[in-house]
Amino acid sequence: MDNTSDRSVIGMDIAKNVFQLHVVSAETGQIQRIKLKRAAVEDFFANTPTSLVAMEACGGAHYWGRRIKALGHEVKLLPARQVKPFVVRDKTDARDAHAISVAALQGHIKPVPVKTEDQQVCMTLHRMREQMMKMRIMQTNALRGFLYEFGVVLPVGHRALLEKIGPTLAEEEERLPKQIVQSVLEQMNRIHQLQQDIIRIEARLTAISKNDNAMQALQSIPGIGLLTATAMIAKTGDFTDFKTSRQFSAWLGLTPRQTGTGGRIRQLGISKRGDAYLRTLLMHGARAIIARRAHSAWVASLLSRRPYSVVVAALANKLARTAWAVLTKGATFNPSQWAGVDEAAQVA
Repeated sequence: MDNTSDRSVIGMDIAKNVFQLHVVSAETGQIQRIKLKRAAVEDFFANTPTSLVAMEACGGAHYWGRRIKALGHEVKLLPARQVKPFVVRDKTDARDAHAISVAALQGHIKPVPVKTEDQQVCMTLHRMREQMMKMRIMQTNALRGFLYEFGVVLPVGHRALLEKIGPTLAEEEERLPKQIVQSVLEQMNRIHQLQQDIIRIEARLTAISKNDNAMQALQSIPGIGLLTATAMIAKTGDFTDFKTSRQFSAWLGLTPRQTGTGGRIRQLGISKRGDAYLRTLLMHGARAIIARRAHSAWVASLLSRRPYSVVVAALANKLARTAWAVLTKGATFNPSQWAGVDEAAQVA
């Protein structure tokens, strides 16, 4: 547990316009409940002695975390799921602020690192790209369904659809209603524009990656490309916050859940408690390694005796642990060691 006896603890429930504070004085133990307008927040902390300021890691929290840290305070961002059990009775802003102040003193709750502006820029680009990908999938799936109603069957997959739809429309133009042909071509233009937007976002991520040594180091690992490397650095921050590679992997939700009683412990499936987006990228990287048969004898052995999805999760776990080792130990990635037969010698 952090030593906070010499400073006040301030739980802050942030909002768009009105902020609720729960202040516990270090000197007297006196409790204050304060409401602040957004414009008054920085002035309040500028005139407040150094304190531990806790917030839920929600929208706007990283911005306020940076601003308040610049004023000399210690900032702790807490996962919202970990704060919820401390809310007593009905939910109000005042009780949320109280719960945050209590949760901030719990040593077992791992805080969320305050992201830098560069990290937020990187993750914003990722979220924009993810949204565009969803929109593109919706557009292509709808297009495939519309034409199926008129007896035109198109292949599954974005690239296959784009290659096939032009010749197919040319062949079926006389049979299909003119309004449908025109509307399909207009929708194809929208899909093309979305693809161009996605390419521009990826170009910006590439430019960010080229100026970051850690991102470049991660991309030397098989299964970790531009998206995974940039997202991992932007979301994780300081890798040395994790004492071991297993802690990092557990934080990502790639280690087994456990349940037990009476001294008996059962291993279940992976916990999936970490960041879903980053975990998904690592899973895709693991699938890519298996698909192009660039894996080691260890993976081949697993594939021969365990289900495919289990092997993918195990390999994603190994990718995460390798990434932690490369960045914390400052060593260059060693392909022969990573793919070696002696798995006991892999990074711990």
